[in-house]
Amino acid sequence: MEQQGETPGPDGQQLSKKALKKQQKDAEKAAKKAAHKQQAEQKQDAGAGEQENEDVAEGRYGNLPLNQSREKVQRYICKVCELTSELKDKRVWIRARLHTSRAKGKQCFFVLRQQKWTVQALAAVGDNISRQMIKFIASITKESIVDVEGTVRTVDQKIESCSQDDVELHVEQVWVVSASAQRLPLQIEDASRPEGGDDLATVNQDTRLDNRFLDLRTTTSQSIFQLEAGVCQLFREYLIGKHFVEIHTPKIIPAASEGGANVFEVTYFKSKAYLAQSPQLYKQMAICADFERVFTIGAVFRAEDSNTHRHLTEFVGLDLEMAFNFHYHEVVDLIGDMFVHIFKGLQTRYAEEISMVSKQFPAEPFKFLEPSLRIEYIEAVAMLREAGVEMGDDEDLSTPSEKLLGRLIKAKYDTDFFILDKFPLAVRPFYTMPDANNPKWSNSYDMFMRGEEILSGAQRIHDPEFLTKRALEHGCELEKIKGYIDSFRYGAPPHAGGGIGLERVTMLYLGLDNVRKTSLFPRDPKRVTP
Repeated sequence: MEQQGETPGPDGQQLSKKALKKQQKDAEKAAKKAAHKQQAEQKQDAGAGEQENEDVAEGRYGNLPLNQSREKVQRYICKVCELTSELKDKRVWIRARLHTSRAKGKQCFFVLRQQKWTVQALAAVGDNISRQMIKFIASITKESIVDVEGTVRTVDQKIESCSQDDVELHVEQVWVVSASAQRLPLQIEDASRPEGGDDLATVNQDTRLDNRFLDLRTTTSQSIFQLEAGVCQLFREYLIGKHFVEIHTPKIIPAASEGGANVFEVTYFKSKAYLAQSPQLYKQMAICADFERVFTIGAVFRAEDSNTHRHLTEFVGLDLEMAFNFHYHEVVDLIGDMFVHIFKGLQTRYAEEISMVSKQFPAEPFKFLEPSLRIEYIEAVAMLREAGVEMGDDEDLSTPSEKLLGRLIKAKYDTDFFILDKFPLAVRPFYTMPDANNPKWSNSYDMFMRGEEILSGAQRIHDPEFLTKRALEHGCELEKIKGYIDSFRYGAPPHAGGGIGLERVTMLYLGLDNVRKTSLFPRDPKRVTP
C-alpha cells in the first residue's frame, strides 16, 4: 500500500524529494505560462473590440443644427448640373435631395437630385469612412436635403439612371441639412414613370395635385415649368423688341369685363365687385391713352363649370393690344411672327427640357411654318364638310370639329399651328368689328395648336356710337358697360389684340393630355387647394 503523502512516479516507484520539488516547479511554471497566454489573449480581444468601436469617420457625418443664419460659411456649393468629367478628381461640395439609397456590406450607393439633375454618389469603408458612417447614410430618409463633400470620379460605363451619366461622387462627408419625414404621400420614382407603361406603380392625378409640392419635384415637372417660364420670357422678349410696353391691370373690377355671367363675385367693402375675366378693357384704355402697343401677363378668372382637360377657373393670361394704321392684319401678322419666335426659342433654348418631358410623356415634336399659316373660316368649313361634318357657314366650331380641323390641316400643310381668320360675326362678342365688305363676317381670328384654340382676338370697335349699337343688339345692359364705351369718346385709334392661355400653350406644345400638368397649383370647379 502507498503511504499517505507519498507521490508515485511514472513507473509506480516513489519519487524522491528532489524530483517531487522539480515536478511542482514545472507545474507552477506551466500554470504561469497558461495564465500569461490567457491575459495576452484577453488584452488582444479587448484591443480588437476597441478598434471595432473606434469611429474613424467621426466629425464627417451627422445632422446639422437648425440653420438660423448664425454664421456665414465661405464655401462654394457646386450645382449638380456642373458635375461633369471636366471636374475629374476635384473635391466639391453639393447640396441636394437624397433621391434613393442602397447599402450593401461596406458600401452605400445613393442618388442625389437637384431640380432636374441627378448624380450617383458612393461611400465605402476606408481610412476615413467607417461602418458607422455607412449605416448613418443608409438611414437617411428619402427627400431629405443633404450637404455632401466628395471627389468627382469618371466612370467606365455610363450611369443611365442619372442625368450626370459620366461621373460619380466619391463621398468624404455627409451632413443632413433638413430631414424628410419617414413616410411620403407619394414616391418621386412612382410619380416620374410613364402611365400604363408596365406593372410598376404610378401616381394618379388627384394624389399628385393633393401633394403638388412633392409632385413638382419630379424632373418632368421641373422641366415643364422651366419651359413655361421660357414661353413668358420669349413673349416679353419679342414684344419689347417691337416697342410694346408691359402694363399691369386690375383684377378686381366693377362689372363683368366681357359682359357675361361667368364671373366670380366678391365682397368689396359695402358693395360687390368681380374678378377680371380679361384685362381687355384696360388694354384698350391704355391704347386710348396713346401707349400704342401694350401687353400684360397676369391671372385671369373664369367662373365656368367646365371640367375638361383644357379648362381652368384661374389661369395665366398673356394679353396684348396694338394700334394699327390701315388693316387689322398688321396685328395678326405680328402675333403670328411672335408665335414663331416663341416656338423657335423653345426648340433651341429648351431642348433638354423637351427631351426630359418626352421620356415620361412621349409626343410628336411640335411643327410650325414660317410665316404662320392663315386660312379663312369659310375655307375651314369647306375642309370639314369634305371630311363629313355637317355645319352651316356661320355656325361656330365645336370642340370635336376643332380637333378634326387640326388633323386635316396637319395632313395638308404639315403644321401644328395655324391662324383661322374671318369668323362669323354672330359667334363673336359685341365689341368685335364687322367685316366692311360683308357684315356676315368679322375682323376676328383664333389661333390653334394641335387642333385646340390658344388665342382669341379681333379688331375692336373703337367708335362709341357703333359700339353702343352693337351692345344693344347683343342685349347688354348699357349702364354696366358705360365706363367701357366712354373710354372711346375722346378719340381712339383703330386697334386689335388677343388673349393667350399660358398653361394651354405649354400643354399643347409639349403634347400633354391635361392642362393641370402645366398649372403650378390648378384651380378648377372641383379644386381650390392646395
